[in-house]
Amino acid sequence: MDRSNTTHHHTEEGIVSTYVMLTRLTPETLKSPGELKRLEKAVADHIRRDCPQVKWIGNYALLGPYDYLDLFEAPDEMVAAKVATIVRSYGHAYTETWTAMPWERFELIIPS
Repeated sequence: MDRSNTTHHHTEEGIVSTYVMLTRLTPETLKSPGELKRLEKAVADHIRRDCPQVKWIGNYALLGPYDYLDLFEAPDEMVAAKVATIVRSYGHAYTETWTAMPWERFELIIPS
């Protein structure tokens, strides 16, 4: 395994990276819980259709400045950016996306 690029890891599908996406909804979205559920389903369906290579790891509702935290795997930053763009394209959210590295992989680059 190439240890020079430690943000990626190998799966049966090839090399993928893990991404963390923080999402903050607009106040208008939060006024209607029913609309929020409909919006979540529409966004998830859109991502599944347009980014089939993305594997969702987890979704979390947050208490704090962001409303949601999503963890997903994607083959590269272009696909991760497409996921974030889809979320924002519905006009109800701001996103921040980061690359994540499992601690075990990070330890490989720490000098002894």
